[in-house]
Amino acid sequence: MEARLQKILSECGYCSRRKAEELISSGRVKVNGRSCKLGDKADISKDVISVDGVNIDTPVKKEHIYIMLNKPRGYVVTVSDELDRRCVMDLLDGVNERVFPVGRLDRNSEGLLLFTNDGDFANKIMHPSGHIAKTYRVTVRPDITEKQLLELETGVVIDGVKTLPATAQVLTKEEGRVVLQLTIREGRNRQIRKMCEAVGLEVARLKRISIGPLKLGMLKPGEYRELTQAEISAFKNALRKEESNASDNKKRRP
Repeated sequence: MEARLQKILSECGYCSRRKAEELISSGRVKVNGRSCKLGDKADISKDVISVDGVNIDTPVKKEHIYIMLNKPRGYVVTVSDELDRRCVMDLLDGVNERVFPVGRLDRNSEGLLLFTNDGDFANKIMHPSGHIAKTYRVTVRPDITEKQLLELETGVVIDGVKTLPATAQVLTKEEGRVVLQLTIREGRNRQIRKMCEAVGLEVARLKRISIGPLKLGMLKPGEYRELTQAEISAFKNALRKEESNASDNKKRRP
């Protein structure tokens, strides 16, 4: 049965749908040796689908896996890296199923990162309409004013688009440094760093401590664990709630 290529790659556990769309758009995906474009379909049971010349295996029914990692600084969030840099997959020793990272943390950021082989789950988290809250502990220099704090909360313009309202709280203040807790409901590229830069703050350290109801807790840097069933259920409930809110807001628009 035919399906869109991004759906097939996601269900095979190769990558998320969003990443699959990027691969297709860049010409790295082929069906039966033919380059593809967004919108193309294939039948995984009949067609030979490849990414960068490597064939994609036919998916088999398997249990979905959901993992949280405390990403250390110095690792890139990718399945493989052409520059031979350390990547987060190197930290998942002992995970036998093929999983992929959900969302991103830049190389110098740390903290909570999710992995799964559930493509639909990953797509819902990363979709712009998801608006799942993500909380970060951010160390900035040299100091912060009430005006800067208000700007972070009400929204600043980065890359030509104003950010959604955020929650900003000062945790500690020392001479030359301030530790903030920032909660956002978007997932734009390097958003926290760009928000801070936009109001004149230098980010010295950035750590994600929660995504929705999931909290990093006492997990040590470089360590991972599978989510509990209660955590998975709570997260999926949060996703459904956000989807419902987005749908209601859309209906209210004139």
